[in-house]
Amino acid sequence: MTPASFDRSFNAAVGAMNDEGLAITVQDPGSGTVVGYLNGMTVTAGVRQQPDGSVVVQFNSPEARDPTLLSRISRSYDRRMGR
Repeated sequence: MTPASFDRSFNAAVGAMNDEGLAITVQDPGSGTVVGYLNGMTVTAGVRQQPDGSVVVQFNSPEARDPTLLSRISRSYDRRMGR
């Protein structure tokens, strides 16, 4: 299996957050950071290229009042990546 490209992974992370209704306020491919807001909650996506060429994407929310939000975003990301 070919590793996912950074651009494809970054765009899928943005799309997944949009899919779940987040308003994207930061979209910075240079730092690999996406920040979105929904109902007073902040969600951050970090997209990092690893030395082996693979890409790691992590969704985080320090004030997640909706316990299913991060898993829904993650599932949407996986769908967008064809997983």
